[in-house]
Amino acid sequence: MPELGKLLLVVGVVLIVLGVALLFGDRIPFFRLGRLPGDIVYRRGNFTFYFPLITSILLSLVLSAVLWFFSRR
Repeated sequence: MPELGKLLLVVGVVLIVLGVALLFGDRIPFFRLGRLPGDIVYRRGNFTFYFPLITSILLSLVLSAVLWFFSRR
């Protein structure tokens, strides 16, 4: 049971850090998650299509590394 408690604490801390990063991300000049070079934006009149391609790849790599690290135990 202590392992579950530790896991929940780690997940909670990660969610808090992610929430703070997303909340204040616009104010940090080097942290433009969602507006990276390579993200696709198409604007035509009143229509805007946005596909965060590079952001998705970056998040996938980070999450894969974190999950790989925790699965080694």
